[in-house]
Amino acid sequence: MKFTVTIAGRDLEVEVLGPEVRVGGRRFAAALLRVPGTPIYHLVSERNSRTYALLRQGANWQIQQGGEVWPAEVVDERTAQLRALLKDQRKQDAPGLVRAPMPGLVLRVDVEAGQEIAAGAGLVVLEAMKMENEIRSSGPGRVKSVLVEPGQAVEKGTPLVEVVGQG
Repeated sequence: MKFTVTIAGRDLEVEVLGPEVRVGGRRFAAALLRVPGTPIYHLVSERNSRTYALLRQGANWQIQQGGEVWPAEVVDERTAQLRALLKDQRKQDAPGLVRAPMPGLVLRVDVEAGQEIAAGAGLVVLEAMKMENEIRSSGPGRVKSVLVEPGQAVEKGTPLVEVVGQG
């Protein structure tokens, strides 16, 4: 599995390959072993062993070792792709047009035309790759129109809902 790990503003591509890890294109024989019931992990490689405390802080992590602390963000490959899609979508769309970030099946439409919504309100639920994905409003506004219905198959980029005042 691939991850992008951001520490001190520096992005590292990390790929876990069973007993090996690839960091920035370089392969290492390594394992990350957790001490049960604690936030302590041992990073064991061919050359050495280091002990870290990995603490979850909301969506991010805090890495501690030897009195030093590094905030870190860990993003898996799928989340990075979704973020890129949403970022590209916001650049090219008129404000308020919400599009499908991936192909899927519309399971539910949680809004109707004329409805006032808050930032983060659920708009549509798509099923993609056997997972439910809730598409949310990026800002407050009023639903101008609903462009899909439950049971409808949609492609990536298909307009789902138009929201006036969203932003």
